[in-house]
Amino acid sequence: MGSTVTTYDALQHCMALATPPGKTVAMTCPTTGEGNELSPDNLVEAAIGGCMLMSMGTLAMGDDPLDIKGARAAVRVQATGHSVLRYEAIHVTITMPQSYPAEDRKRLERAAERCPIKHAFAADVAIYVRYDYPDESE
Repeated sequence: MGSTVTTYDALQHCMALATPPGKTVAMTCPTTGEGNELSPDNLVEAAIGGCMLMSMGTLAMGDDPLDIKGARAAVRVQATGHSVLRYEAIHVTITMPQSYPAEDRKRLERAAERCPIKHAFAADVAIYVRYDYPDESE
């Protein structure tokens, strides 16, 4: 694993550099900065959603392959507090691109649940996950 170094530029703006691969992500505070970049909360949401989808992708590329291209994760963090914000809940909706047999659904959902970032939060942070399949919304 590499590491990430974040530098404060000014005016509530930071730049994070991940090595490897040498990629950067700009961040700004949505309330006191310009709000024109991703916020730290956005990055937490993206990390959880991406991790859960990639965990499913690892399974999907295995011995019994499944096509999950186009799967999406919508993530919303819910915070509480005034002087210090603290996450109290995380809501995740994973929308699958197609229908799958029940056994494959179970396998995919178990894979998503193994995402290590999802398990990095304190035990009292509630994480609600919903899986939507096309045949369930008709």
